[in-house]
Amino acid sequence: MRADLEARLTDIETLAGANAENRATVTLDQQSVGRLSRIDAMQQQSLAQETHRRRLGEARRIHAALARIDDGEFGWCVKCGEAVGERRLALDPTIALCIDCAK
Repeated sequence: MRADLEARLTDIETLAGANAENRATVTLDQQSVGRLSRIDAMQQQSLAQETHRRRLGEARRIHAALARIDDGEFGWCVKCGEAVGERRLALDPTIALCIDCAK
């Protein structure tokens, strides 16, 4: 499980670096004229920023899961202390709550 989480974290960091340019301030292509070019550039920037925000959230959850592994608390609900469940962890190993506490 640790290896899978660390591999995913590496992927996230690689993608974040590769897409940094897309999150930067929009500069208009001088060859393209008109509102549609500007709107398209702004939409692409907005999409890149939202994707980055989601990746950062996933990275935080992965770091928390790795810390739970290190502490011997992985697979146990952080709220009530009950088992999270193997099937839930198989779907998303970053889950920190059992099904009852997640409701």
